[in-house]
Amino acid sequence: MRTAHRPRSRGVRFALVGAAIAVAAGLIPGAAVSAATSQAYGHGPKPTVVLVHGAWADGSSWNGVVSRLQRDGYTVDVPPNPLRGVAGDSAYLASYLKTVPGPIVLVGHSYGGFVITNAATGNTNVKALVYVDAYIPAQGDTLNGLTTQFPGSQVTPDALTFVPSADGVVDAYITPAQFRSILANDLSAAQAAELAAIQRPIAASALGEPSGAPAWSGIPSWDVIGTADHALPAAAQEFMAKRAGSTVTEINASHLSMISHPGTVQHVIEEAAHHTS
Repeated sequence: MRTAHRPRSRGVRFALVGAAIAVAAGLIPGAAVSAATSQAYGHGPKPTVVLVHGAWADGSSWNGVVSRLQRDGYTVDVPPNPLRGVAGDSAYLASYLKTVPGPIVLVGHSYGGFVITNAATGNTNVKALVYVDAYIPAQGDTLNGLTTQFPGSQVTPDALTFVPSADGVVDAYITPAQFRSILANDLSAAQAAELAAIQRPIAASALGEPSGAPAWSGIPSWDVIGTADHALPAAAQEFMAKRAGSTVTEINASHLSMISHPGTVQHVIEEAAHHTS
Protein backbone atom coordinates (compact mmCIF):
# COMPACT_ATOMS: atom_id res chain seq x y z
CA MET A 1 0.00 0.00 0.00
CA ARG A 2 2.89 2.37 0.52
CA THR A 3 3.71 2.29 -3.18
CA ALA A 4 0.60 4.36 -3.92
CA HIS A 5 2.18 7.28 -2.12
CA ARG A 6 5.73 7.04 -3.44
CA PRO A 7 5.13 8.49 -6.93
CA ARG A 8 3.80 11.61 -5.26
CA SER A 9 6.96 11.88 -3.18
CA ARG A 10 9.13 11.57 -6.28
CA GLY A 11 7.03 14.25 -7.95
CA VAL A 12 7.72 16.55 -5.03
CA ARG A 13 11.45 15.99 -5.33
CA PHE A 14 11.39 16.62 -9.06
CA ALA A 15 9.36 19.80 -8.58
CA LEU A 16 11.84 21.08 -6.02
CA VAL A 17 14.84 20.27 -8.20
CA GLY A 18 13.21 21.87 -11.21
CA ALA A 19 12.35 25.01 -9.27
CA ALA A 20 15.87 25.29 -7.88
CA ILE A 21 17.41 24.96 -11.36
CA ALA A 22 15.07 27.60 -12.70
CA VAL A 23 15.98 30.02 -9.90
CA ALA A 24 19.69 29.41 -10.46
CA ALA A 25 19.22 30.15 -14.14
CA GLY A 26 17.32 33.33 -13.34
CA LEU A 27 14.19 32.06 -15.09
CA ILE A 28 11.86 32.51 -12.10
CA PRO A 29 12.18 34.53 -8.90
CA GLY A 30 13.30 32.79 -5.75
CA ALA A 31 9.95 33.43 -4.07
CA ALA A 32 8.35 31.08 -6.56
CA VAL A 33 10.19 28.11 -5.04
CA SER A 34 7.88 28.07 -2.03
CA ALA A 35 4.87 28.25 -4.35
CA ALA A 36 6.22 25.35 -6.40
CA THR A 37 6.81 23.38 -3.21
CA SER A 38 3.27 23.99 -1.93
CA GLN A 39 1.80 23.05 -5.28
CA ALA A 40 3.83 19.85 -5.36
CA TYR A 41 2.52 18.81 -1.95
CA GLY A 42 -1.06 19.85 -2.75
CA HIS A 43 -2.81 22.90 -1.38
CA GLY A 44 -0.81 23.23 1.82
CA PRO A 45 1.80 21.72 4.14
CA LYS A 46 1.66 18.12 5.25
CA PRO A 47 -0.23 17.79 8.52
CA THR A 48 1.39 16.64 11.73
CA VAL A 49 0.21 13.15 12.67
CA VAL A 50 -0.47 12.75 16.39
CA LEU A 51 -0.79 9.12 17.56
CA VAL A 52 -2.54 8.30 20.85
CA HIS A 53 -2.15 4.84 22.34
CA GLY A 54 -4.82 2.95 24.23
CA ALA A 55 -5.08 1.06 27.48
CA TRP A 56 -2.64 -1.73 28.34
CA ALA A 57 -0.11 -0.24 25.93
CA ASP A 58 2.30 2.66 25.49
CA GLY A 59 3.62 4.79 22.66
CA SER A 60 5.89 2.01 21.39
CA SER A 61 2.82 0.24 20.01
CA TRP A 62 2.95 2.76 17.17
CA ASN A 63 6.61 2.12 16.23
CA GLY A 64 5.91 0.40 12.91
CA VAL A 65 3.49 3.13 11.86
CA VAL A 66 5.81 5.94 12.98
CA SER A 67 8.75 4.73 10.90
CA ARG A 68 6.61 4.42 7.78
CA LEU A 69 5.03 7.85 8.16
CA GLN A 70 8.40 9.47 8.81
CA ARG A 71 9.82 7.79 5.73
CA ASP A 72 7.04 9.45 3.74
CA GLY A 73 7.95 12.86 5.14
CA TYR A 74 5.41 13.31 7.91
CA THR A 75 6.09 14.88 11.28
CA VAL A 76 4.81 12.41 13.88
CA ASP A 77 4.12 13.03 17.57
CA VAL A 78 3.33 10.27 20.07
CA PRO A 79 2.36 11.95 23.36
CA PRO A 80 1.79 9.75 26.41
CA ASN A 81 -1.78 8.88 27.33
CA PRO A 82 -2.08 9.04 31.15
CA LEU A 83 -4.85 6.37 31.23
CA ARG A 84 -6.39 7.93 34.33
CA GLY A 85 -9.83 8.85 33.02
CA VAL A 86 -11.66 10.20 29.99
CA ALA A 87 -11.96 13.81 31.15
CA GLY A 88 -8.43 14.14 32.52
CA ASP A 89 -6.72 12.28 29.68
CA SER A 90 -8.64 14.32 27.11
CA ALA A 91 -7.76 17.60 28.82
CA TYR A 92 -4.09 16.61 28.81
CA LEU A 93 -4.18 15.81 25.10
CA ALA A 94 -6.16 18.96 24.30
CA SER A 95 -3.43 21.05 25.95
CA TYR A 96 -0.76 19.15 24.04
CA LEU A 97 -2.51 19.70 20.71
CA LYS A 98 -2.45 23.47 21.27
CA THR A 99 1.36 23.31 21.01
CA VAL A 100 1.27 21.63 17.58
CA PRO A 101 1.39 24.18 14.74
CA GLY A 102 -0.59 23.77 11.55
CA PRO A 103 -3.03 21.06 10.50
CA ILE A 104 -3.26 17.85 12.52
CA VAL A 105 -4.39 14.32 11.77
CA LEU A 106 -5.32 12.87 15.16
CA VAL A 107 -5.18 9.09 15.53
CA GLY A 108 -6.41 7.00 18.45
CA HIS A 109 -6.17 3.30 19.24
CA SER A 110 -8.69 1.48 21.43
CA TYR A 111 -9.42 3.61 24.54
CA GLY A 112 -7.43 6.34 22.77
CA GLY A 113 -10.55 6.76 20.64
CA PHE A 114 -12.32 8.18 23.69
CA VAL A 115 -9.45 10.57 24.26
CA ILE A 116 -9.18 11.94 20.72
CA THR A 117 -12.97 12.24 20.42
CA ASN A 118 -13.02 14.61 23.37
CA ALA A 119 -9.64 16.33 23.00
CA ALA A 120 -10.25 17.49 19.43
CA THR A 121 -13.49 19.29 20.21
CA GLY A 122 -13.09 22.98 19.45
CA ASN A 123 -9.58 22.65 17.97
CA THR A 124 -9.79 23.97 14.42
CA ASN A 125 -6.31 22.63 13.59
CA VAL A 126 -7.53 19.03 13.82
CA LYS A 127 -8.59 18.28 10.26
CA ALA A 128 -9.12 14.52 10.43
CA LEU A 129 -9.69 11.82 13.03
CA VAL A 130 -8.47 8.26 12.51
CA TYR A 131 -9.67 5.43 14.74
CA VAL A 132 -7.70 2.17 14.88
CA ASP A 133 -9.49 -0.78 16.52
CA ALA A 134 -10.96 2.02 18.57
CA TYR A 135 -13.96 3.31 20.42
CA ILE A 136 -15.83 6.11 18.64
CA PRO A 137 -18.05 7.27 21.49
CA ALA A 138 -21.10 9.48 21.38
CA GLN A 139 -21.91 11.77 24.29
CA GLY A 140 -22.66 9.74 27.40
CA ASP A 141 -21.10 6.50 26.15
CA THR A 142 -18.77 4.55 28.43
CA LEU A 143 -16.09 2.03 27.57
CA ASN A 144 -17.83 -0.71 29.54
CA GLY A 145 -21.15 0.05 27.88
CA LEU A 146 -19.81 -0.02 24.33
CA THR A 147 -17.73 -3.15 24.98
CA THR A 148 -20.73 -5.14 26.19
CA GLN A 149 -23.30 -3.70 23.77
CA PHE A 150 -22.43 -6.46 21.30
CA PRO A 151 -21.39 -10.03 22.19
CA GLY A 152 -17.88 -11.34 21.73
CA SER A 153 -15.52 -9.31 23.90
CA GLN A 154 -13.10 -11.32 26.03
CA VAL A 155 -12.42 -8.30 28.26
CA THR A 156 -14.32 -9.56 31.29
CA PRO A 157 -13.68 -9.03 35.01
CA ASP A 158 -12.02 -12.47 35.13
CA ALA A 159 -9.50 -11.33 32.50
CA LEU A 160 -8.39 -8.35 34.57
CA THR A 161 -6.06 -8.00 37.52
CA PHE A 162 -6.87 -5.08 39.84
CA VAL A 163 -4.08 -3.41 41.79
CA PRO A 164 -4.83 -0.67 44.36
CA SER A 165 -2.39 2.24 44.32
CA ALA A 166 -1.25 4.53 47.12
CA ASP A 167 -3.46 7.41 45.95
CA GLY A 168 -6.61 5.32 46.18
CA VAL A 169 -6.90 4.62 42.45
CA VAL A 170 -7.40 1.00 41.43
CA ASP A 171 -5.42 0.06 38.33
CA ALA A 172 -6.62 -2.59 35.89
CA TYR A 173 -4.23 -4.87 33.99
CA ILE A 174 -4.95 -7.61 31.45
CA THR A 175 -3.95 -10.92 33.05
CA PRO A 176 -0.74 -12.00 31.26
CA ALA A 177 -2.05 -15.51 30.58
CA GLN A 178 -4.98 -14.05 28.61
CA PHE A 179 -3.21 -11.11 26.98
CA ARG A 180 -2.49 -12.81 23.67
CA SER A 181 -5.97 -14.26 23.24
CA ILE A 182 -7.65 -10.92 24.00
CA LEU A 183 -5.39 -8.34 22.39
CA ALA A 184 -2.70 -10.00 20.28
CA ASN A 185 -4.16 -13.13 18.70
CA ASP A 186 -2.38 -12.47 15.39
CA LEU A 187 1.05 -11.93 16.97
CA SER A 188 3.60 -14.53 18.02
CA ALA A 189 3.50 -15.92 21.54
CA ALA A 190 6.86 -14.32 22.28
CA GLN A 191 5.78 -10.88 21.09
CA ALA A 192 2.51 -11.09 22.98
CA ALA A 193 4.35 -12.08 26.16
CA GLU A 194 6.64 -9.07 25.80
CA LEU A 195 3.68 -6.73 25.32
CA ALA A 196 1.93 -8.22 28.33
CA ALA A 197 5.00 -7.63 30.48
CA ILE A 198 5.32 -3.95 29.55
CA GLN A 199 1.60 -3.08 29.50
CA ARG A 200 0.54 0.11 31.25
CA PRO A 201 -2.57 -0.13 33.41
CA ILE A 202 -5.69 1.96 33.08
CA ALA A 203 -7.53 3.31 36.10
CA ALA A 204 -10.52 1.02 36.60
CA SER A 205 -12.75 4.06 37.11
CA ALA A 206 -12.01 5.18 33.52
CA LEU A 207 -13.88 2.18 32.17
CA GLY A 208 -17.18 3.60 33.39
CA GLU A 209 -16.56 7.31 32.77
CA PRO A 210 -18.92 8.89 30.20
CA SER A 211 -17.70 10.64 27.10
CA GLY A 212 -18.45 14.26 26.23
CA ALA A 213 -19.60 15.94 23.03
CA PRO A 214 -17.90 14.13 20.12
CA ALA A 215 -15.48 15.92 17.83
CA TRP A 216 -16.41 13.55 15.00
CA SER A 217 -19.71 15.38 14.59
CA GLY A 218 -17.77 18.18 12.88
CA ILE A 219 -14.51 16.54 11.76
CA PRO A 220 -14.24 13.83 9.07
CA SER A 221 -13.14 10.46 10.36
CA TRP A 222 -11.58 7.22 9.16
CA ASP A 223 -11.71 3.85 10.90
CA VAL A 224 -9.56 0.72 10.74
CA ILE A 225 -11.54 -2.25 12.02
CA GLY A 226 -9.86 -5.53 12.92
CA THR A 227 -12.37 -8.24 12.13
CA ALA A 228 -10.57 -10.73 14.42
CA ASP A 229 -10.64 -8.33 17.39
CA HIS A 230 -11.34 -10.20 20.65
CA ALA A 231 -11.34 -7.08 22.83
CA LEU A 232 -13.74 -4.78 20.98
CA PRO A 233 -16.01 -6.85 18.73
CA ALA A 234 -16.05 -5.90 15.06
CA ALA A 235 -19.84 -5.49 15.27
CA ALA A 236 -19.40 -2.80 17.90
CA GLN A 237 -16.76 -1.05 15.82
CA GLU A 238 -18.97 -1.16 12.73
CA PHE A 239 -21.90 0.29 14.68
CA MET A 240 -19.81 3.19 15.96
CA ALA A 241 -18.22 3.86 12.56
CA LYS A 242 -21.61 3.99 10.86
CA ARG A 243 -22.94 6.35 13.52
CA ALA A 244 -19.96 8.67 13.07
CA GLY A 245 -20.03 8.50 9.27
CA SER A 246 -16.46 7.20 9.19
CA THR A 247 -14.68 5.91 6.10
CA VAL A 248 -14.02 2.28 7.01
CA THR A 249 -11.18 -0.10 6.19
CA GLU A 250 -11.67 -3.66 7.45
CA ILE A 251 -8.73 -5.99 7.90
CA ASN A 252 -8.32 -9.52 9.25
CA ALA A 253 -6.45 -8.45 12.37
CA SER A 254 -6.50 -8.52 16.14
CA HIS A 255 -7.01 -5.55 18.46
CA LEU A 256 -3.41 -4.55 17.69
CA SER A 257 -3.59 -4.04 13.93
CA MET A 258 -1.10 -1.15 14.10
CA ILE A 259 1.47 -3.74 15.22
CA SER A 260 0.46 -6.66 13.00
CA HIS A 261 -0.46 -4.56 9.93
CA PRO A 262 1.35 -1.22 10.27
CA GLY A 263 1.39 -0.62 6.52
CA THR A 264 -2.40 -0.73 6.29
CA VAL A 265 -2.77 1.65 9.21
CA GLN A 266 -0.19 3.98 7.66
CA HIS A 267 -2.08 3.93 4.36
CA VAL A 268 -5.36 4.95 6.03
CA ILE A 269 -3.64 7.74 7.98
CA GLU A 270 -2.09 9.09 4.78
CA GLU A 271 -5.47 8.90 3.06
CA ALA A 272 -6.87 11.08 5.84
CA ALA A 273 -3.86 13.39 5.57
CA HIS A 274 -4.42 13.89 1.84
CA HIS A 275 -7.96 14.97 2.67
CA THR A 276 -6.56 17.89 4.67
CA SER A 277 -4.47 19.30 1.79
